[in-house]
Amino acid sequence: HMILVSTGAVMRKPHDINEYMILSEHSKHLNCDGYEFMSDGYDFINGENTAAKCRKLAEMLLKCGKPFPTFHLQKHIGDHLSGTRPDDTETALSMFENDCILADMLGSKLLVLHLWNGMISDFNFGANFLMYPKLKEISDRYGLKLTIENVVCNNKDPMTHLKELAAAYSDILFTFDTKMSQFHGQTEELFLTENKGISDRISHFHINDYKGGYKEWDKLKTLHIGDGQVDFDRVFEHIRKCGYCGDFTIESTSVNKSGETDYEKLNRSIELIREYLK
Repeated sequence: HMILVSTGAVMRKPHDINEYMILSEHSKHLNCDGYEFMSDGYDFINGENTAAKCRKLAEMLLKCGKPFPTFHLQKHIGDHLSGTRPDDTETALSMFENDCILADMLGSKLLVLHLWNGMISDFNFGANFLMYPKLKEISDRYGLKLTIENVVCNNKDPMTHLKELAAAYSDILFTFDTKMSQFHGQTEELFLTENKGISDRISHFHINDYKGGYKEWDKLKTLHIGDGQVDFDRVFEHIRKCGYCGDFTIESTSVNKSGETDYEKLNRSIELIREYLK
């Protein structure tokens, strides 16, 4: 197992390319095995000369001293997949392939996708559902393993959609986020024998906590282990029993109000996961 930290967890200014220049400094203080690159909303990746832009960014990132085995695709891909404007699908596919180019240059092996996302969320899930084969075709071309995350919903719920996808696509794989599942009161469903078909398809875990009730949108913050109410004893008991052999990412926001990164808290979460896996 590799314990990863999301680049988003240490970003002081989201979407600022200059933040990547100090990843090497973060690496000196973090006991993680690598990073999950968070590619959300970085317009500098899209547009003309995409390959050249990606190459320049990849060269910068690869100097940080740690690998990038996992790559989180731009979240707005899901928004466009749900959209109804004439160019939405084309935009989503372009964003997706641009991210695949960068992921390949970083040496990433696994992709995390919000198949649905944002204000539209899963209100037009049928459109998102039908786009999976095309997205899989693109990721396969780059030798990347595509996984669909159990993203929060404002219409149905993530477990329902994972089951629909699993029933339709025999090759589909998932990333399971503990915060997202707790938000919908669905963490316990992961442990049910009847949902083994979902558990068996999980190729990556996001280990985040949540402190709030069912679908309390104003509480949807990414917390560290122990700062919320996820039963991680049960989660990791299940992980050990089912023989899961993939990696884990901590996405929990770790920048304080003064703009400093709380390395102590991040390292504590990293060590807690390692303890759970013993």
